[in-house]
Amino acid sequence: MRTVYFKNKPKIIATSTIAGPKECSGSIGKFFDTKLDDDMYGETSYEKAESRMLFTAIKNSMIHAKKNETDIDAIISGDLLNQIISSTFSARNFDCAYLGVYNACATFTEALTVGSAFVDGGYLNTVVCAASSHFASAERQYRFPLELGCTRPPQSQWTVTGAGSCVLSLSGNGPHISCATIGKIVDYGVTDANNMGAAMAPASACTLDRFFKDTDSSPGDYDLIVSGDLGTLGSRILKDLIWEKGYDIEKQHVDCGELVYNIAEQEYQGGSGAGCSALVFGSYLYDRLKSGKLKKIVLMATGALLSSVSTQQGESIPGIAHAVLIEV
Repeated sequence: MRTVYFKNKPKIIATSTIAGPKECSGSIGKFFDTKLDDDMYGETSYEKAESRMLFTAIKNSMIHAKKNETDIDAIISGDLLNQIISSTFSARNFDCAYLGVYNACATFTEALTVGSAFVDGGYLNTVVCAASSHFASAERQYRFPLELGCTRPPQSQWTVTGAGSCVLSLSGNGPHISCATIGKIVDYGVTDANNMGAAMAPASACTLDRFFKDTDSSPGDYDLIVSGDLGTLGSRILKDLIWEKGYDIEKQHVDCGELVYNIAEQEYQGGSGAGCSALVFGSYLYDRLKSGKLKKIVLMATGALLSSVSTQQGESIPGIAHAVLIEV
């Protein structure tokens, strides 16, 4: 049993999102709160821009929830950069307790899981859960600086420039989090740092299988089963792997990495990054839940736990996935 049930069912009472121009021109761009026309966001570096984006998302989610900083018991957030500096540097602008979390692109559902546990247990009343990523900062963090002009292979994904923030509370209205399945490390020996989908899909299948078993449910019980950022190739692998375990998710499955961009060759396999699932959930999916068009979804963000050091040393890429059940 790796599934935690929340008897008090913390509510997501507000969200806020911010995205770069490439993301805003995508298929769900109209749902984003703050739309940037410049990836630099008026800053002198991509890293500073990402931190400011996360700050904006967190601040606006508080405003949407009609909460002041004094009403927020803790901010729980993470990103992809060394020592999660985007989260740390944005959190220093708030007079709030802060927990930094990291599980690569699975950071958002990790934050939701931790935040829900605190709120459900009555230890905290209101928390903010957030995550961010930036294409340019992530590229030089994990692969090569953009200035080198390296050719991207067809199996690669495009790190989302965006941030999303949710406010969790026991009081207020909104979709609630019923349970969370905590993932475990799964490593199938993938060593290609440009093939995140293949590295993350096995962990995603492992967590989803555990979720179905722990909750005694099947794919047909949910409106959507949303993976975080497997992209087109990773989604195909997930469907094959989970089918081998006895589940057909073809009708219910969507992937945030496939939703965020238009279907075009230059987007390769779709989106990725810690901000990918946070952005898509905090905008498009949250809108659908609030309007009643969706009533029960599984949100499962996926992460590839590599670094530039581990890649250069020839290490394989461990994967992780955490799933949360969100209901109206």
